[in-house]
Amino acid sequence: MSILYFIPAQWLPLIESGFYALIFPGFVTILLLAFFIIWFERKAAARVQMRYGPLWVSRKTGGLIQLLADMIRFSFQEFIVPEGVDFLPFIFLPGFLLAFAVLPTIFIPIGPDYARIFPSSYTLLLASAFTLVIPIYLIVVGWAADNKFSFIGALREGYLLISYEVPYLLVIASAFLLYRTLDLVKIVNIQAASVPGIILNPVAAIVYLLVVIRSTGRVPYDIVEADSELIFGPYTEYSSLMFGFVMGVPYIELYGYSLLFATLFLGGWIPLTGAGFVGGLIIPGIVTFVKAVLVMCLLVFLRAVYPRYKLDKAIKTGWTWVLYLAFVSLLISAFVSYLI
Repeated sequence: MSILYFIPAQWLPLIESGFYALIFPGFVTILLLAFFIIWFERKAAARVQMRYGPLWVSRKTGGLIQLLADMIRFSFQEFIVPEGVDFLPFIFLPGFLLAFAVLPTIFIPIGPDYARIFPSSYTLLLASAFTLVIPIYLIVVGWAADNKFSFIGALREGYLLISYEVPYLLVIASAFLLYRTLDLVKIVNIQAASVPGIILNPVAAIVYLLVVIRSTGRVPYDIVEADSELIFGPYTEYSSLMFGFVMGVPYIELYGYSLLFATLFLGGWIPLTGAGFVGGLIIPGIVTFVKAVLVMCLLVFLRAVYPRYKLDKAIKTGWTWVLYLAFVSLLISAFVSYLI
């Protein structure tokens, strides 16, 4: 007999929404996935470069919990606050960055029953809006540190992000034209009745992935954190656990972007639509989650095979052919939408 049988019916929506936000695909899942994806990135790059990669901690598992050891080390280090910083922004902004990196996952459905938990017809718009807030905090972080290298790194980040946010917004507009809705559950249902979005508009999918690579600082766009130039970009003055927070934010962002990509272009929970534990979230949700993790693994693997771009070339790319491809994706969406 299911344990849900003994729970009052009026409590079920609250329990489901809490499970969704805190357990799967929420905070606990994000934390465990961060350990895995950083380990995978290091191991993949090491294998291509004929190195071992993480191995010292948990040798039998290939160094899988090396990141846990790193986080414990960060936690017990002294947190240094330099003189001259804007104290409150400097202290609290890493937490805001972490929160806004997690928030978009709340609006991305992983199962067909999600509409009952979060009844909104604008989930695509909400997920995109919370994603686009993060660069504002990055620039404020650089300003609050009272360090010229941090501020220059924040400005470089601003130049880069603006050049790729415009194509991102055009891709979201392409998705709206293609599916004629901003409801992600309906978008998955439309793909279930036809074909995945990556087939309907492959150009939009390509532009989306390019924007994700830039927005999360993956190679070849990890320009702001270039050690030989600006130490660690806007985060140069952070230490201890705060450094661990800001280092982990891009991976959490990558998770949110990948979930949204799986929903928009890979059909979400298709082919599984059956009900599972907690209102049908687990069984279909695993399909969406696996698709998102595969996208993440593909994007972090680029570290092993691509060199870093120069700042001017990266910005020029965002304002030229990436932008042109985004406009092409709009035309394709309009044409396909007219046909179907």
